[in-house]
Amino acid sequence: MTTHTRIRKFNTKDTYPEHKLDNDLCQAVVAKGTMVFVRGQVGQDLVSSESVAIGDAAGQTEKAMANIEMLLKEAGSQLEHVCKITIYIVDPRYREMVYRVVGKWLKGVFPVSTGIVVSALARPEWLVEVDAIAVIPDQSA
Repeated sequence: MTTHTRIRKFNTKDTYPEHKLDNDLCQAVVAKGTMVFVRGQVGQDLVSSESVAIGDAAGQTEKAMANIEMLLKEAGSQLEHVCKITIYIVDPRYREMVYRVVGKWLKGVFPVSTGIVVSALARPEWLVEVDAIAVIPDQSA
């Protein structure tokens, strides 16, 4: 019996060949059928692994949030069920534009949020990363 459902499995040697890593990861985990943990999303297409909106923190945030929405739907949840987000930015000057985009996507949701300024993300062209924890509502409630 499988405890968790792993969505969009991948290995870092395929996605980040320049890093020479061999990590088995996935984009989202459905834990015990109620919680969904979405891996940090960036300005990267989930199908092609191509980076988008180079040099544009707001554009990268749009893609990250679109990815989160898509992954939550694949897991059986949706943005309205996001409980926790963490936002990582590489420059504090991006905060306003990034948070504005995230706020647009999560209007009326009221998740808890943590914002962190970091020195760098996994690739130098990435300016922002957003991860999320959501739930799949109990259908009997």
